[in-house]
Amino acid sequence: MKTVEHDEYATKNLDKLVTNVVQLLVRRGTSISTAESCTGGLLSELITAVPGASGIFELGVCTYSERMKSRFLDVSPETIRKYGVVSRETALEMVRGLKKVSGADICVSVTGIAGPGGGTEETPVGTVYIGFDIMGRQFAELPELWKLNDLSRSSIRKAAAVYIFETIEKALMEA
Repeated sequence: MKTVEHDEYATKNLDKLVTNVVQLLVRRGTSISTAESCTGGLLSELITAVPGASGIFELGVCTYSERMKSRFLDVSPETIRKYGVVSRETALEMVRGLKKVSGADICVSVTGIAGPGGGTEETPVGTVYIGFDIMGRQFAELPELWKLNDLSRSSIRKAAAVYIFETIEKALMEA
């Protein structure tokens, strides 16, 4: 698990962060696709708000239901039964399915509980798993969004976006 450093400053600078990531992708000729659940299209919206995104954005899909995760992203119903829809395993299957469908250089998947309800003691509101495929390197992260001061739906979704774009930016800068 990784701790997310999210605050009002990070959220206010989200547009600047996304613009920087899109510009890096454009300069490198690197494509990106998203598969979203709890962020509900926020990542796609942020990317496509940046001029030049049409040159790098391949696909954005919002698979909110378990059925659509299975149908469009090949998430196994067995994985969902065994580990739950909000799990590292589901996030990884989502990103693998997205990679297969889009062929993008960078693929990101998000599944979680944005609240205000739906959380449990074991899986509290703010539990968000993020799957990444960054130029063939696949991994999943669990930022500790349940530790945010503001556990509103909006805050959790924005904090997830900040975490995602910071991770992508760091990977692009290191490449």
